[in-house]
Amino acid sequence: MTAQIPLPHTPPPDPDERSMDPLLDMLDLEQIDTDLYRGTFVFAEPYSLYGGQVAAQALRAAGLTIPADRLPHSLHGYFLRPGDASRPTVFRVDRDRDGGSFSARRVVAIQNGAVIFNMSTSFHTAKSGQDRQVTDPPPAPRPEECQPFTLPRVFSLEGRRPEGPGPDEYCPIRFWARSTPQLGEDPLLHACVLTYLSDITSGLFALEDGHNRAGASLDHAVWFHRPVRMDDWVLMDNTPHSVAAGRGWYTGSVFDGSGRLAASFAQEALFRPMR
Repeated sequence: MTAQIPLPHTPPPDPDERSMDPLLDMLDLEQIDTDLYRGTFVFAEPYSLYGGQVAAQALRAAGLTIPADRLPHSLHGYFLRPGDASRPTVFRVDRDRDGGSFSARRVVAIQNGAVIFNMSTSFHTAKSGQDRQVTDPPPAPRPEECQPFTLPRVFSLEGRRPEGPGPDEYCPIRFWARSTPQLGEDPLLHACVLTYLSDITSGLFALEDGHNRAGASLDHAVWFHRPVRMDDWVLMDNTPHSVAAGRGWYTGSVFDGSGRLAASFAQEALFRPMR
């Protein structure tokens, strides 16, 4: 039997103490039993549940079973069924392993008795050692020099859009973003907000040709290299790599305002002829 680990990350607040900010309320999960959580933030939307939301909530649920000195270093998730933003989502966490410096978790997100998303994620106690970055941030004006734009479908995040690259898509493949509420000092919360943001755009937009277009996300992975504050500006940069067999694949990077590489991500999505 797996020993129960204390829950030293910031616990979900009492439902009567909502933050009144939708982003923070979305990440407030109700604990309904051991390793079982529920997202009660619901709203009406004409689309399927946004994948970044369910991924961020799944990471939050996993993190609430992890000691505070361990932070997520990677996650890998599969979008299995469309979700419904107007329904609560239940998250079941399986504690696969707790070692000397790593903790592994699996999370399934459930609506209406069916799994809509599953995730494997790993947490690590940071160690001292070489800190070296090979990839430089792409050239981009500072956010205060860029035009504001509205990030679609997400709460409490503001964007700034530098010119180019790519076509004039509704959400660019390179942009600045930050959370409008202050997020406090819990690095798990900042990692969850980064996960929430990471699915909102697609590097595949640059490959749309008027006949084929990017579609629903299939799977998504994020690697967290260095802690980053998501209530400060971060630069998101996506790069398309391939489309074939009705699927497309792209990678992305997240840089903080000083140019440090905070995270990398990769996603595969449908890429099919337009109806």
